[in-house]
Amino acid sequence: MAELTLRDAINQALREEMRRDDSVFLLGEDIGKLGGVCKVTAGLLDEFGPDRVMDTPLAEAGIVGLALGSAMLGMRPVAEIQTIDFSLIAADQIINQVAKTHFMSGGLLKASLVIRMHTRVLLSTGPHHSQKFEGLYASIPGLIVVYPSSPYDAKGLLKSAIRGCDPVIFIEERALYTMKGTVPEEEYLLPIGKCQIKHEGKDVTLVSYGRCLVEGLKAAEMLEADGIGVEVIDLRTLKPLDEYTVINSVKKTGRLVVVHDACKTLGMGAEISSLVAEKAFDWLKAPVSRVAGLDTVITFNPKLEKEIFPNADKIIKAIRDQVQYRKRKSLVKK
Repeated sequence: MAELTLRDAINQALREEMRRDDSVFLLGEDIGKLGGVCKVTAGLLDEFGPDRVMDTPLAEAGIVGLALGSAMLGMRPVAEIQTIDFSLIAADQIINQVAKTHFMSGGLLKASLVIRMHTRVLLSTGPHHSQKFEGLYASIPGLIVVYPSSPYDAKGLLKSAIRGCDPVIFIEERALYTMKGTVPEEEYLLPIGKCQIKHEGKDVTLVSYGRCLVEGLKAAEMLEADGIGVEVIDLRTLKPLDEYTVINSVKKTGRLVVVHDACKTLGMGAEISSLVAEKAFDWLKAPVSRVAGLDTVITFNPKLEKEIFPNADKIIKAIRDQVQYRKRKSLVKK
């Protein structure tokens, strides 16, 4: 096992897949000589050359359009959009073309491509660089949405995404790029559409992904000292969603807290809450809680920005409220 940062794990995945398959190539703004705005593609231009590590103009719609056209001809492009905010410039290509090509061609054409994009929160990058659109892309039929929370997951899921037949939106958390974790030296793949139980518990189920998953694990460890067992589930893939693992965990604990940085209104928490209400309502001991970003424009001010997004303290409060709700309900019955 090697210890890698999340940034290096993604770089390693790209390098290994490009060595394995000549049809894999990269394209995006500043990914070549500069090595990417976050240095994720550093060193790849030197090994593979400009034909396979292509610096593009500042034209997100063109980047995705080129990636789609090459995928139709049998290539396996990995396109990079510098931030998820800028992906809206390419929304027509992503939503109306990439997501629908296979269906509209009657299966004759494949859109086997990956679109990498990262999100930024708690970095004082302001309203145009701190938004969270994973829920938007997860709502589009034809797209797969992957959101890793660790170096191990990032490498294994990216390799699976590159080898797959469907278009994948691969979202990376800039705040986690320097996170370190153990990664096997031998090749491995992780299945897309399967979440993982990161921490076992019997009292409350906590579902999250990305940066908030890390905060959720901190909260679970702190509450364990107080005798509260939190089962932490890392979604890994937002679309398709691993309903089976989430539902079974809620049936075991009877309580659910969903945590994410995106706005609370119509976020992934709303979808998962509805899922549990439909399929596990009779097992619930308390209403589902959502700990999410506030429905507001993201401020540049770092102190105010911290108030917008979830953290371990906010998660702990939500979990304690879940447990105490059961106690209050028992007193009412008596």
